Amino acid sequence: MKYKIIKILRDAFPFIAVIVLWRLSVAFWNPAGILAIIPIFYCSFVRPVPWFTPFAILFCFLIDYRFDTLFFWTIMYCVFYAINGFQTVFDLTRVDKNALNIFMIFFGVATFILSIINLNVANLMRAVWLFAWTSTLYIPITALIKKVYDDR
Repeated sequence: MKYKIIKILRDAFPFIAVIVLWRLSVAFWNPAGILAIIPIFYCSFVRPVPWFTPFAILFCFLIDYRFDTLFFWTIMYCVFYAINGFQTVFDLTRVDKNALNIFMIFFGVATFILSIINLNVANLMRAVWLFAWTSTLYIPITALIKKVYDDR
């Protein structure tokens, strides 16, 4: 019985990580719960979790809701999901460093687009900070997910 509960919690951990990171929204450190994009990316593309895609789309929409961006993160996720489906060059499940470079491309393009929509120095600095902070936290968050979810 105890092992079944542990297995259920391990299987639910990627979903719980997204919810917790989205709920821990703080203006400077985690604006609009954007750090939830890390487990969304990792569990969708690098270590695919069954039934995670609809959940990821829902939480991309919820990030959009908090950011006051109209379907921006949802569209970026769906575009990257489509690109990943058609790709033949990279296999994200076998890329080293938990696909940090691919995540940086995905997140960097998205934050760049957001920063040039309303171009000023404050938005550019905010985008640089957000990119650096999210990219720095990518490795520890994905390592935790990998340790808990893959340790069966």
